[in-house]
Amino acid sequence: MKKDDFNRACREVLGMVLAGRIKDEEQLNRAKKDVSKRYHLASLPRNGDIIVQGTPEEQAATKEFLRRKPVRTISGVAVIAVMTSPAPCPHGVCLPCPGGPNSVFKSPQSYMGKEPAAMRAIRHGFDPYMQVHSRLTQLKEIGHDVEKVELIVMGGTFSARSLDYQEWFTKRCLEAMNDFTGTEWREKAASIGTAVPYIPLEEVQKANETAAIRNVGITFETRPDWTREEHVDEFLRLGGTKVEIGVQSVYDFVLTRMQRGHGVAEIVEANRVLRDSAFKVGFHMMPHLPGMDTERDLKGFKKLFEDPRFMPDYLKIYPTLVTEGTPLYRLWEAGEYEALADEEAVELIADIKAVLPKWVRLQRIQRDIPAQQIFAGVRKSNIRQLAEERLKEKGGKCRCIRCREVGHNILKGKQVHEKDIELTMETYEACGGKEHFIAFEDLTADVLIGFTRLRFPASPHRSELENAALIRELHVYGSMVPVGKGAKGADWQHRGYGKELLEHAEEIAYDAGYRKLSIISGIGAREYYRKFGYALEGGYMSKNLKI
Repeated sequence: MKKDDFNRACREVLGMVLAGRIKDEEQLNRAKKDVSKRYHLASLPRNGDIIVQGTPEEQAATKEFLRRKPVRTISGVAVIAVMTSPAPCPHGVCLPCPGGPNSVFKSPQSYMGKEPAAMRAIRHGFDPYMQVHSRLTQLKEIGHDVEKVELIVMGGTFSARSLDYQEWFTKRCLEAMNDFTGTEWREKAASIGTAVPYIPLEEVQKANETAAIRNVGITFETRPDWTREEHVDEFLRLGGTKVEIGVQSVYDFVLTRMQRGHGVAEIVEANRVLRDSAFKVGFHMMPHLPGMDTERDLKGFKKLFEDPRFMPDYLKIYPTLVTEGTPLYRLWEAGEYEALADEEAVELIADIKAVLPKWVRLQRIQRDIPAQQIFAGVRKSNIRQLAEERLKEKGGKCRCIRCREVGHNILKGKQVHEKDIELTMETYEACGGKEHFIAFEDLTADVLIGFTRLRFPASPHRSELENAALIRELHVYGSMVPVGKGAKGADWQHRGYGKELLEHAEEIAYDAGYRKLSIISGIGAREYYRKFGYALEGGYMSKNLKI
């Protein structure tokens, strides 16, 4: 197959799309087969191959039609998951935990090496730079805008790694974003040394504030007992905005039985320190751990949103699985543990979804572990869809953020009208402080456009947060609109909702007696807040309130 022939074939298909002769996926596939036959191509062109043949104007005109997997950026950001190199967990191994450097898989702790992110990491030798670069390239090739990146650092207890490794790993991820469209920024950055110039983390972050590919948030995964004040300070220094902690259960007897190495007290303290430092907090939960049944599990999930010591912003539900080489596998093999069946899991998750408040986002249900690696437990990969259908059959409805956000609803064909959008607020207690979930919603269609999380903290340990109200999150949903571009069509970003949410939060904080507002901001979002009078103070964008 000659490259010129391949390019000509792709260009021909692009021309047909631009001319309006291709209007749906069936016609597109037919055209691909036709040009492949005429040009004697060895394989069909991918959508990404077709897109890159166009001028910037042509790419912009056809990208939405040719974009594959629109869900990848439908929440307003391009999510890039990277994985650290294999390292043991500091406390040992929990009963159900697979993987780890000493396992047969030689994979990061709690992963088995066959998950998509793990396979990408292994392919690149766990090099953070190459993981980010390859994922950006992949998303770009299938038609996605990648100007706003949310980075998720996976692979075990990140805060237990050496401080040098933590900084190196995070810095290299940011450098990959900065370099993606050119390396000119390196010439302007202050560096150390001449033979092999070293650019400090702070300079890499500064460059990313105005880069073409901006980091709008970093999520770190860790354990509650490795989320003390000093760990949170380091997360902040690295540019972190969200922390996901492995809670697994809200019962001490379950945590002891699964050999977790910490109790509920550590969970509660980690949650408080994170919130009072303005971080978003995600909980990983594991139904059907040894000693639990579906009735107790449901009570535990209800407790998450009734007990103010918990109240997570984000939630991942990972039903307990029996996998090779784990202590739980040996218990199961001996007949001392019975795994959760698919049907039971569907019923339980449907009941959990029914009690979720409107301010939590259920991010994920079920691990990415391939079914053939699961000896017992939930094998169905579409467990979320099945639970949603079961809840609907029971006359219920999930009101979590993900189920209501505008992008996902538009993909499902729901109509949203700007005239029906209202500003709403829900207030609740959490970890000794007060949370305000301020949102723009279409109440008729039950669709969420955007929101902000305003917190009146309990007792922040950071000096720059003294007497300050905190914004822990500001997010407008819908397909990503690149920085500096205006909204069009069904886009909801860049329509002024973020500005209005921010102004409303400022008014509420001022009326409550606060004269300062501090925002935990993604590195690449700092320029946005500067437009409204905020300035960098420590790890936060802060402003003195004068309304």
